[in-house]
Amino acid sequence: MIEKIISYRGCFICGENNVIGLKLDFFFDRENKTAWAEFIPGREHEGYRNLLHGGIISSLLDEVMAKAILAEEIPVVTSRLTVEFKKPALVGEKLRAEGWVTGHKSRAYFTAGKLLGFDGRVVAEASGVYIRAEGELIELLSQSLSEK
Repeated sequence: MIEKIISYRGCFICGENNVIGLKLDFFFDRENKTAWAEFIPGREHEGYRNLLHGGIISSLLDEVMAKAILAEEIPVVTSRLTVEFKKPALVGEKLRAEGWVTGHKSRAYFTAGKLLGFDGRVVAEASGVYIRAEGELIELLSQSLSEK
């Protein structure tokens, strides 16, 4: 079963109200326990001519891995993000970001992700550590996610 994952409307990656954001929809495949989104970068996302900026790649991977946890209604924040760039991503090509949880211990959630090119090549791989929000932080995150 595929479900759309909740988003904060002001988020740079997924926020529908962020005028300079990517406005991506993220989905969760319950069978495979994988979050995913698709994105076609434009010239405004370049690092070098016709190549997607590495910061955008990193942001996409950070977001999709966090969404894999958020899909289970666990609010988290990024603690560590590691990205390995494998192949260039081209402006104008359809990309697919995928992320999943590899484990968790106490409040820490461990994730992996990848960004794929239109032809299936691996553009980048990532791993992350996310910390489950508590106290005042969970209140701040909850306010963001419940905004209309």
